[in-house]
Amino acid sequence: MRNHSSVTMFILLGLTNDPQLEILIFVFLLITYLSSIIGNLTIIVLILMDPHLKTAMYFFLQNFSFLEISFTTACVPAYLYMISSGDKTISIGACFGQIFFIVLFAATEFFLLAVMSYDRYVAICKPLHYVTIMNSRVCRILIINCWVSGLLIISPPLGLTVPLEFCGSVIDHFACDASPILKNSCSDTWFIEQLVVACAVLTFILTLVGVAVSYICILRMILRLPSVQQRKKAFSTCSSHLIVVSLSYGSAIFIYVKPSAKDEVAMNKVVSLLATSVAPLLNPFIYTLRNKQVRESFHNTLKRFTFISKQE
Repeated sequence: MRNHSSVTMFILLGLTNDPQLEILIFVFLLITYLSSIIGNLTIIVLILMDPHLKTAMYFFLQNFSFLEISFTTACVPAYLYMISSGDKTISIGACFGQIFFIVLFAATEFFLLAVMSYDRYVAICKPLHYVTIMNSRVCRILIINCWVSGLLIISPPLGLTVPLEFCGSVIDHFACDASPILKNSCSDTWFIEQLVVACAVLTFILTLVGVAVSYICILRMILRLPSVQQRKKAFSTCSSHLIVVSLSYGSAIFIYVKPSAKDEVAMNKVVSLLATSVAPLLNPFIYTLRNKQVRESFHNTLKRFTFISKQE
């Protein structure tokens, strides 16, 4: 086997070859991308500015918004450029770089969702000790562990994929992804395919167990509360997180947990598009619209800016 690839560039087919449909997709992606950036940046700025939002929950939410911005930025702008320029080629190095960041941000996000579940468990089941348990040092350590875990998940399969020799150059996707890339390899990719699945399943199992255990404990605590009003209030504090968890796990399992890279990827492209453009847009609204403190902080910030503008 040669030490270099016979193919130096990949061709991304995108979602469609219809020029009119591509224009609609471009407008849709541009609107959702800009909206998700603005929405998540708003959350980050509000948490930085408002002293009432300095608890662990909002620290994790701030990091989650940063991950959402990073994840959608790793996917959408490149595809927007591809549509606008008509250039569908991408170098192998750039393709692997895109895969690295997409998977790193996605895996880190899953571990962060598990950490946020634990945060909700402490807030509901141990409210008197919440500030002590979830102090700033613990929060920073948990965030660092999320990033390190994401890096450890992506490194083995990507390290084995980079030296592969590629005979094909066509990727039936709008972004670089492990499965369509492995279809272009001249080498035997069976082990790498299984490793990709194993890393994905390991991430899902570890984080899902953390989420499940936290919410089992939360549910048991909620059921012990004496009044219906107390139960509703306790459940409302974690309902937004449950919605985001459902969206994230549902789309990721559909995309990545499958038996072989040789499977058809047409449906995966649609789900990937929703996961990389719509989900980062929805998540800020899911959290903020159901969170009284964030809504109040947003209104107070608007009032301050309005007052300052009137004074000027």
